[in-house]
Amino acid sequence: MDTGYPPVEPSSSVTDGMRIERDIAIELRDGVTIYTDVFRPIGDEPVPSLIAWSAYAKQEIRDDPYEPFPERAGVPAGVPSRYAKFEGPDPLWWVPRGYAVINPDTRGSWNCEGDAVFWCDQEGRDIYDVVEWAAAQSWSNGRLGMSGVSYLAIAQWYAAAEQPPHLTAINPWEGVSDLYRDFSFHGGIPETTFNPGFLRYTATCTQMEDFARMIEAHPLWDDYWETKAAQLERIEVPAYVVASWSDQGLHTRGTLEGFKRISSDQKWLEVHGQKKWEYYYRPDKLEKQQQFFDHFLQGTDDAVLSWPPVLIEVRERHGSGFFREEREWPLARTEYRQLYLDAATATMSEEQPTEASSVTYRAEEPSGSAAFEYRFAEPTELTGHMKLRLWVEAVDADDLDLFVGVHKIDVNGGEVPFTYFAAWEDGPVALGWLRASHRELDASRSTPFQPWHPHLREQRLAAGEIVPVEIEVLPSSTTFAEGERLRLVVAATDIRPHGMEHRRTRNAGRHVLHIGGPYDAHLLVPVVP
Repeated sequence: MDTGYPPVEPSSSVTDGMRIERDIAIELRDGVTIYTDVFRPIGDEPVPSLIAWSAYAKQEIRDDPYEPFPERAGVPAGVPSRYAKFEGPDPLWWVPRGYAVINPDTRGSWNCEGDAVFWCDQEGRDIYDVVEWAAAQSWSNGRLGMSGVSYLAIAQWYAAAEQPPHLTAINPWEGVSDLYRDFSFHGGIPETTFNPGFLRYTATCTQMEDFARMIEAHPLWDDYWETKAAQLERIEVPAYVVASWSDQGLHTRGTLEGFKRISSDQKWLEVHGQKKWEYYYRPDKLEKQQQFFDHFLQGTDDAVLSWPPVLIEVRERHGSGFFREEREWPLARTEYRQLYLDAATATMSEEQPTEASSVTYRAEEPSGSAAFEYRFAEPTELTGHMKLRLWVEAVDADDLDLFVGVHKIDVNGGEVPFTYFAAWEDGPVALGWLRASHRELDASRSTPFQPWHPHLREQRLAAGEIVPVEIEVLPSSTTFAEGERLRLVVAATDIRPHGMEHRRTRNAGRHVLHIGGPYDAHLLVPVVP
């Protein structure tokens, strides 16, 4: 019978020491059929499996996805092999080590039936069905894991929250967990470049969710976004969570929130400041992934049990830093320090100016911004969340979008660069954003160092109105030597636009920052003794 879908013919072969089965049909609970490739050892002994779930093609029909990035984003040529999904585990590495790798095409992508939807609870239910299908295969030992970066990490939050019985362990490697806050509306400001662009990595023969249009249709938090916020507290399986300070604007926030909120009794966090794909495919990191999965899926390696609960990289600059073991995240011994802004000197200090003053910049000018610096009198480490409290006024408009950058300045006045967004080496210490009309706080979820905005309504500014705003500045870890400075920049446009941009702002006219006296404008910084 003609179903209207392209015909798909399964095949099986032995190549490169692997049994490769292509286009195996899997029927999901609602009758939709999707197709998967399976790479597994040649023998008959049951093995554990790793699922690489994303709408990116399971077969080699695209150009090298790492090639467009500077120096392939640090990923060596030939790594991963042609069998790997973009950002996924490489079968040519895992199969010889006793694993099957399952590369499905998702609902509605490529030749699969149904309509394609992304990063939502529907994907969680679909993965549940694939996990249970795989566990029932004769070549499976009934233990399933998930691995991969970005999309392949995001999917793990939704899958594990559904609690499929045979999902045994997960390894989310840099993946947002709240599509509204982490990814689509930074501080309520819509992201306009990455969201529509990711669709170039997939295709459909049915219908595909127009994510960019849905962002326009749902500017506030609603039921649509509820489906795209993972129920992290429902996750109970062991988890090796890898985040980075360098993926500001994409995965930093969501991955760390995921680690904090999942209910797993056995969970480990590793946070680095390097390039995510390079880090994922590094030989030593592959070995660490294997230690984790060998223990939970094979029962053959207990090294993971001696891992520290938290391992963080404390950065000096791009390419320079050190790793340190910790017991929790955020660090319990953090001492939060208020650095008050001073309009007269464009500096920050631990004393609040007694007289009220202000700084004004024009939002429509390319250089529209204000900057303040703090000089460190002794070596200092800042590790954790920052928060910026401002008092703002919009002249000639009823709203304003605030872009915040925290930078490290060396003793000679030069900006110290950090790894940024998977491939670049000119990033800031940390970033933050907020649309003033989204300033309302959820008191039950906010903490002294991390504001939580519900984004349920807008509060536009009246003429002459001065309002307080609290801006979440994403977590980071950085050392400052004596004489080095922290520079805070408040701007009307993106601080570093690589990959993530916000071209539809509400900025016009003059922005006024009120400072001193009754206006306790300050940057809260996390000092580690």
